[in-house]
Amino acid sequence: MKILTAAQTRALDQATITEQGLTSAQLMERAAQALLFWFYGQYGYGRVPADTLLLCGPGNNGGDGLALARLLHEANYSVRVALLPASRYSPDWQHNRQRLPAAVPVAEISAGALPAISADTVVVDALFGTGLSRPLAGLAAAVVAHLNQAQARVLAVDIPSGLFAEASQPADSAVVRARHTVSFGLPKLAFLLPQNAEFVGEWQVEDIELSPGFIARTTTPWHYTDAATMAGQLPPRPRFSHKGTFGHALLLAGSRGKMGAAVLAAGACLRGGVGLLTAHIPACGYDIFQNSQPEAMCLSDAQPDHISELPNLKPYQAVAIGPGLGQHAASSSVLRQLLEAASQPREKTGPPLPLVLDADALNLLGQHRELLSLLPENAVLTPHPKEFERLTEPARDDYHRLELLRDFAQQHRCLVVLKGAYTCLATPGGELHFNSTGNPGMATGGSGDVLTGLLLALRADARLLPFEAVRLAVYAHGLAGDLAAHETGEAGLVAGDIVRHLGPALSRCSQRAQNTK
Repeated sequence: MKILTAAQTRALDQATITEQGLTSAQLMERAAQALLFWFYGQYGYGRVPADTLLLCGPGNNGGDGLALARLLHEANYSVRVALLPASRYSPDWQHNRQRLPAAVPVAEISAGALPAISADTVVVDALFGTGLSRPLAGLAAAVVAHLNQAQARVLAVDIPSGLFAEASQPADSAVVRARHTVSFGLPKLAFLLPQNAEFVGEWQVEDIELSPGFIARTTTPWHYTDAATMAGQLPPRPRFSHKGTFGHALLLAGSRGKMGAAVLAAGACLRGGVGLLTAHIPACGYDIFQNSQPEAMCLSDAQPDHISELPNLKPYQAVAIGPGLGQHAASSSVLRQLLEAASQPREKTGPPLPLVLDADALNLLGQHRELLSLLPENAVLTPHPKEFERLTEPARDDYHRLELLRDFAQQHRCLVVLKGAYTCLATPGGELHFNSTGNPGMATGGSGDVLTGLLLALRADARLLPFEAVRLAVYAHGLAGDLAAHETGEAGLVAGDIVRHLGPALSRCSQRAQNTK
């Protein structure tokens, strides 16, 4: 699913109107109907809020609010409307103002007559949409401050008023703090960034049949990976497969006191469908690993507490390094040797050896940035924001971090998985893919090690292209966490639960989408 700019979204609306022979008012009616269905979903047909206030600005966002007010009134909701005065109103605003029944109370907002809002009021924020180009000021800012102070249940139409769709607004700007946001057709970039969570609340996208042709031909660096995107992305296994069909992977992981990371990564790799797995670990972890992961082969390092040797890489189709590795100088030397070896074409004709770098491997890269020049093409890096900062620089805000992420992936020709809510995958071609799966219960030790193991398994599978494998791993990892949380609850979730649910998650990604039209 694509994520468009505000300007592209306006062009999408116009293309829909032209292609489908609509008026702009008819498209607005679709949006209002979608909002009405949201109300039905929240309150049902017979149980309605005692007081619903619609705050309507002078543009088309306000027109959406006026159309919704009429539909809610017709559905027997108790509604009232407060209008933000302006010198000009959009034509569709005027159309819907004329259609509003006289029985709906309407008041014009002024500095001395702000609308009454209690904590029990349901407020529809239809003041300003994605066309906003400067911070709110004057009466509009006063209305937003009044609304936020009331702590009412707020539904934002398309985007919370005052929030920019794809850029940061100045500090201390007036922005509506919504509990829910309903957008139309496609999500907004602003919804996916931590700094905007307090404004957006829980968000969802409603289908209003916008032009699929326009969306298909419009280019954007931003994408949203959802269930429809991932349906059928895991190829079925051929009947005459054998363990060599799905690759032999090497895991370099573990140090004294951190063998759990190696065990979790190995378990995820095995559950991810790898044909063969060999783990190279320090001698102190040999018994632990052999007892916990009998399906894997194990190479013991000469050093008892950390990894100091790089095995022969010839047997392997992919290598991961980092979980529980530690930052010993000898392990740093192993990382350098691995990067130097992997950057060379295999057998002089094949692509570089696929690599996955996580945890302490990333910390070592941050300490020795000269190693970044050795990264082979399509290497996979999986930093959390602090680890990414060590590789680049501190970000001014979440939007700046996305710029740094995109530049880094392009400069080093690698795939970077920036972990967090809506984990973002950056590609060498400059695309950013935000993930839809996962939950706060996955913010637990070992969750990243599980992702590394799954990435290793899918990068060892020659049937998948690099980008396909990484996007699939990120999505399936989050989906496994969602399946696990359904059983354990978010607070009770541990990384081992994610490993146990990788099989069912990948199975869902092997199923083709059902065509319901």
